[in-house]
Amino acid sequence: MKSIIFFNHFFFTQMHKNEIKKQISTLRKDLEMHNYNYYVLSTPKISDFEYDMKLKELEKLEKENPDFFEINSPTQRVGTDSNEEFNQITHKYSMLSLGNTYNQQELLDFDSRVKKLLDDKYEYVCELKYDGVAIGLSYENGKLKHAVTRGDGVKGDDVTQNVKTIKSIPLNLQGSDYPSFFEIRGEIFMPHKVFDELNKQRETPFANPRNAASGTIKMQNSSQVAKRKLDCYLYYLLGEKLPSNYHYENLIKAKDWGFKIPTHIKKAESINQVFDYINYWNNERHNLPFDIDGIVIKVNLIEQQDILGFTSKSPRWAISYKFKAEQVATDLLSVDYQIGRTGAVTPVANLKPVLLAGTTVKRASLHNSDIIKALDIRLGDMVFVEKGGEIIPKIVGVDKEKRKNDILSLEYITNCPECSEKLIRKDGESIHYCPNHDNCPPQIKGKIEHMFSRKAMNIGGGEATVNLLFNAGFVKNIADIYELNKEQIISLEGFKEKSTNNLLRSIDESKKIEYNKVLYSLGIRYVGATIAKILCKNFKSIDGLMNASFEELIEVDEIGNKIAESIIYYFQKPNNIEIINRLKKHGLQLKDKDSSSSNVSSNKLEGLSIVISGKFHKYSRDQIKEIIEKNGAKNSSSISKKTSYLVAGEKIGPSKLQKAKKLNIKIINELDFINLISEGL
Repeated sequence: MKSIIFFNHFFFTQMHKNEIKKQISTLRKDLEMHNYNYYVLSTPKISDFEYDMKLKELEKLEKENPDFFEINSPTQRVGTDSNEEFNQITHKYSMLSLGNTYNQQELLDFDSRVKKLLDDKYEYVCELKYDGVAIGLSYENGKLKHAVTRGDGVKGDDVTQNVKTIKSIPLNLQGSDYPSFFEIRGEIFMPHKVFDELNKQRETPFANPRNAASGTIKMQNSSQVAKRKLDCYLYYLLGEKLPSNYHYENLIKAKDWGFKIPTHIKKAESINQVFDYINYWNNERHNLPFDIDGIVIKVNLIEQQDILGFTSKSPRWAISYKFKAEQVATDLLSVDYQIGRTGAVTPVANLKPVLLAGTTVKRASLHNSDIIKALDIRLGDMVFVEKGGEIIPKIVGVDKEKRKNDILSLEYITNCPECSEKLIRKDGESIHYCPNHDNCPPQIKGKIEHMFSRKAMNIGGGEATVNLLFNAGFVKNIADIYELNKEQIISLEGFKEKSTNNLLRSIDESKKIEYNKVLYSLGIRYVGATIAKILCKNFKSIDGLMNASFEELIEVDEIGNKIAESIIYYFQKPNNIEIINRLKKHGLQLKDKDSSSSNVSSNKLEGLSIVISGKFHKYSRDQIKEIIEKNGAKNSSSISKKTSYLVAGEKIGPSKLQKAKKLNIKIINELDFINLISEGL
C-alpha cells in the first residue's frame, strides 16, 4: 500500500514538474518572439505592460524551480552585479579592419584591382558603416556562446554577459536550419535618443554615441549595461557550412534566424551603382536615428572573396568609403618631431585646443616635410584640421587671409631631436630618418615595445614596463629581455612578487612563439606580420634568410626591391647578428618547426603553383589550401602561365576554365587532387 502511495505521489509530482517545465518553455519562446518583434522588426504585438507581466511570471517560475535554469533565458538579459575583469578569447577568424578611402577615384582604383584579379562577373553589396563598437557573436547549436570585441584582431575581450543585455541580439535562434556552429559580426551602437537621455543624467557627458557605446560595453557591471539600452546591427556571417555562397543571401537568411539585419543593404552591379548609393546616404544619413561615418562596399560572392584574399590588416574584397570629415580652424602653437622604432621622423603640430567631431583636439599630424612645404605652414598660422579616419587628426590647410606678415616659414629639422644624429632621406621617399638605430633612445624603446606586443612575442607588460626597464638600464636591446632576473624586475617601481613572477613567466613562455612571429618581432623595416610569414615559408630558418641574396629574395612573391634591400641591410650590421645569436642561445624559435617535423606531409608538390576554384565536398577550400602548402606547393589566386594545376570544383566560373584551357593549364577535380597527393605517400 505504501509503495502505491509513493508511486502516486511521484507520478503526480512528476506531472506537475512537467507542466511547469512546459509553462517555462512556452513563456521563454513567447518573450523571445516579442523581443524579436519589438527590437528587430519594430512591430510590437503586445504592450510593454503585458511583456513585463510575462517576464515577471517567468522570473517567479525560474526562481521556484532552479533545476530548470537556462543560461540563455530572457530573464538573464538584466545582467548581474558581479565585477570581474574580461577574459581574452582568440578569434576563430581574424577580426580585421577595413581599408578606408575618401574619394571616388580611390573607389575606382579598388574596382580596377577587383576586376584585374577576378576572371568572372562580380557584384557588390553596399552597407552603411556604423559608428559603434565591432562585435563577434558565436553560436553553437542555436545558442549564443561567446560575444567578443575586436581587440587587436587576433584576441578580444569576452563581453558575453554584457551583450546578453542587448535585446536585439538573440540568445536562442529561431528555426532549425542554421549551422551547428557559426559566427556573425556586427556593430553595437547607442541610438541618438538613448544617448541624449543618458547625457542628461551625467555630470560629465559623453562626447558622442560611439564613446558612450564603447564605454558601456566595457563596464564591469552588466546590470548597469542593461540600463544603457544598447542596440546592434549584424552584417557579416562566417562559418564552414553557410547557407549560401553569397554574402547578401547569407544575411537575408540570418534574418530568419532572429538577427537584426540592416534594411539599408543593397546590391550593386557596377561601381556607378555604388556611387549612387553613396550619394544618397551622404545626405540621408543625417535623418538616421544613429551615427554612421561612411559606406562599406563588399564583393558579394564568397568564392571571389577567397580569390581576392587579405592583406595583414584588411580584406582585399571590401573597402569603406568615409564621408567628408568635419573640419575646424585653430592656431598652430608649435611643432614636435617624434622618432619611431625604425627611425622615421613624424612632425606633430601642437594646437590651441578645439572641439572636433565630439572630442577636444590638441595635436595633429603634419606627416612629412613635403606636406609642410606644400601647405606653406608657419608657426602662428590659423590652420584647418580634420579627422579623416586617423587616430591623430591631420592639418589639411592654412587660412592665409588671417596670416600675420611677420611670421617666417617653418624650417624642418636637420638633426635628430633625441640623439642629435644628422637625419637622412632616401631618394624617392618622403620621410626623414635618424640612422642611429642602435643608440637613439626612442628607437631602442620602440623596438623593445614592438617585441613585447601581442602580434610579436606577446610578453606581458607594455610601454610603461619598457620605460621602467630601459630607464633603469636593464634593457638596451631586444636580446636583453631574455637576460632579465628577478632582482632587477622587483626593484622597479610598482613591481611586487606576483607581477615580477608574471613578467618572468611571460618572457619564458615567449620562447615557444613560432618562427614567423619571432622574425616579425625583430622589427626589420618593411617586414610586417604577413611578409614575415611569407619569408618563413620560403626560408625555413633565420640562417637561410641571413644568407639569402638579393636575387633569391625578390624571386619570392610579394618581396620587392625595397623589402629585399631592407633585409640585406639589417643582416649586414654586426650588432643585429650578435642579437640574433643571443636569441638563439636563449632558445627562441628561429627556424620553422615544420621543416623537420612530421607536420610537413611531403615535398610531393614542391615548386608547383596551384589555383583552386569552386565548391568541394570531401575538403573545404581552406583544407585544400593547407594540403597544398604542406606538400610544398604555392596557392595562387589567379591563373597565369606559371600555374601548374587548376583544381576545379562545382560551380567554377566559366571564364576561369576558359583561361586555363587557353593557357593549356592542366585541370583536375577534387578526386584527381586527392590521388595526386596520395600517390607514392
